[in-house]
Amino acid sequence: MNYSNPFTSKLARVGIAGTLALILAASPLANMGVVAAEAGPAPVSTKIYNTPKDSLEQTPIQYQIQARLNEKDMTIQGSEKVTYRNTSKDALQQLVLHTYADANLSKSTQASMYQQHNEKISEDHPEKTAEDFLGGIDIQAVTADRQSLDFHKENQALTVQLKKPVQPGESVSFQLEFQLNIPYGSQRVSYYKDMINGAHWFPVMSVYDEVKHQWNKAPYSRTFESDYYTSSDFEVQFNVPDEYQVAMPGTITTQDSTEHGRKIVSAVAENTREFVFFASPNLQLESVTRNGLTVEYYYYNDDPSKKKIVDRYINQAFKVIDFYSEKYGKYPYPEFRIVETYVQGVAVEYARLIQMGQIQNGAIPEEDTTFIHEIAHQWFHALIGNNSETESFLDEGFADFSMVYFAEKQGDKLNGFRSIQFDTAPVDMAIASTNDEAGDLAGLVYYQKGRQAIYQLYRSVGEEKFDELMRTYFKRYVYQNATVEGLLQTIEDVLGKEIRSEMQMALYQPDFVLKPEYQLSQEETAAYVHDVLQVQYQAVMGMVPNLPYEVMNRLMYKALQGEELTILLSDQVSKLATKQQEDMVNQLTGFLDMTGMKYDIIRDRKELKQKMKKKIGNSNLIVIGNAKSNGLVQALKLNIIDRTKQTGFPWKNTMNQPLTAGAYVIKHPYNQNRLMLHYFWNEDHLSDEAFEAFKLKIQESIGFTNDFYQYYVLDNQGKEKSNKKVANPISSLFAE
Repeated sequence: MNYSNPFTSKLARVGIAGTLALILAASPLANMGVVAAEAGPAPVSTKIYNTPKDSLEQTPIQYQIQARLNEKDMTIQGSEKVTYRNTSKDALQQLVLHTYADANLSKSTQASMYQQHNEKISEDHPEKTAEDFLGGIDIQAVTADRQSLDFHKENQALTVQLKKPVQPGESVSFQLEFQLNIPYGSQRVSYYKDMINGAHWFPVMSVYDEVKHQWNKAPYSRTFESDYYTSSDFEVQFNVPDEYQVAMPGTITTQDSTEHGRKIVSAVAENTREFVFFASPNLQLESVTRNGLTVEYYYYNDDPSKKKIVDRYINQAFKVIDFYSEKYGKYPYPEFRIVETYVQGVAVEYARLIQMGQIQNGAIPEEDTTFIHEIAHQWFHALIGNNSETESFLDEGFADFSMVYFAEKQGDKLNGFRSIQFDTAPVDMAIASTNDEAGDLAGLVYYQKGRQAIYQLYRSVGEEKFDELMRTYFKRYVYQNATVEGLLQTIEDVLGKEIRSEMQMALYQPDFVLKPEYQLSQEETAAYVHDVLQVQYQAVMGMVPNLPYEVMNRLMYKALQGEELTILLSDQVSKLATKQQEDMVNQLTGFLDMTGMKYDIIRDRKELKQKMKKKIGNSNLIVIGNAKSNGLVQALKLNIIDRTKQTGFPWKNTMNQPLTAGAYVIKHPYNQNRLMLHYFWNEDHLSDEAFEAFKLKIQESIGFTNDFYQYYVLDNQGKEKSNKKVANPISSLFAE
């Protein structure tokens, strides 16, 4: 899974340097696939993909499911036969299945990551009641050999009492009849508009722990994920209306139903971790087959240009699958599917299938890091399973490292290894923490720090040995469930006890940071930040058609492009005003130094006169202070007033208003290819309250995550009372 980092909500309360760190950690633009130049077409793969016939020895569980979608009341009536072979050494009197759909019985148990989206949906659809957003699964009967079995369902776990224990090595079959009530809105199982999300739609066997002699009965995590399954064989027949397109894992066939206007979509999926579906009457399918592997993209054909982007996503999928097949182990299935849905801020992995959000206009599939991350989950979740409630590092850490590994080997300097090396801040929590322990820090702990620990392992042993380790790990745990202990043992077997000890310490001790020799130097850090921001500014500003030239954010982009930048302060002011100006300069230069941008600072009129023509004329300008005390503003006042007419800023009127402050941007007074940004106030200095608000506004006005200001005016409390700006299409991603 990949999702918007929760720390972006703190942007308004930290300095520019802190903001940058949070932006890079979240990297939403990279996830949207708009951060870098388009790559060339992928070479044709030479790999042959196929699925060997998996025996019952490999797949101890078989499901045979017949289901009917009742689209009018959004329910599913299902009949499920389960054949379970006891692979433990214990005789089992009970069998336990997860009923994760029951997470939707109340709002308090639903996944919190979808809460904000559901609230927005509720606002847009006032006709929907709170009950509409709830659902669950009703177990109507459980039988074996036509005899009823006692069962009990509580807290998302269904316990079935057998007539006699199933002995080690023996198998038992039983039948369940159930009805799923699909909630409205956005959840793993839900319906919204014309799309049905079908994860957790039927009871699925729990994993039995023969060491603890107990079944896993944990309810689904509210804050993260709890996917922990045994690879199984599935035969599913799904009765749906004729017009519905259904995406599922496995080999799909369609036949007419005996009911008029309906059809039966069947799927056979062997040795598959989980079985989900997505259904809509408006999905279009694009399919490409190469060397025995078929990649399919289900998408909404709401824009004729969309097919070209979909084709590029499919091409990228082949490229990524080839890479991981070579590095880790062959992708064994004959198909891989991608489904476009209405999820926001999240993409989700499933076995042989991934769920993506809406395809963005201008998306660059070759740089969509979320897409790459989700494909990596086919190895670290679908093929190599794990308990993602207690050891999420094993799937999320490896998926995120693999995402970066792929980028590095494609020559992507923004999303490659430098993105891992850039992170030097410790987190007071062990990487091998459980979901409950990690809480809201899951993104930092599992993704950021998890991939960093793997990168350190990679650097310490070299690429050849690392790849050998990963191929061994894959062979040991493909179709199985791995553990952190199992990973460490594999490291010891392949790389030795010393490397195992280092990795164990990295995973189990808090405050992990990369060894100094693997971190970026100060110069490398500045260069990396510069490269990232340069592309981010360019991408965001390019998303707004006909964006005015005179916007404050553009000045920073121009400086990132290498244009000169000069900061000019007002002189002949009080000590307090001087101190406030210097505080603002320190805030700005702290950011500029982080990015390696060059700048000049002019503090008095004597220096200003010396540099007025040559230096000032070729430079972008940031002017700070009272207009009446600033030598540049006074010298070029007529030109400045003339330039403000182009943006509509009422210069004379505003500058004569007492207790007023703000900022405006114009073309340079005598160089139309440069910009001048003036942060002003009309008194000698700002009040303490207004000063703090003023500094935050400086940060907001030049960042690429905020709206594009041409000017804004503040009152004496620092509150905005008028402005002229253009909406930034990504600002909502960073909103409080």
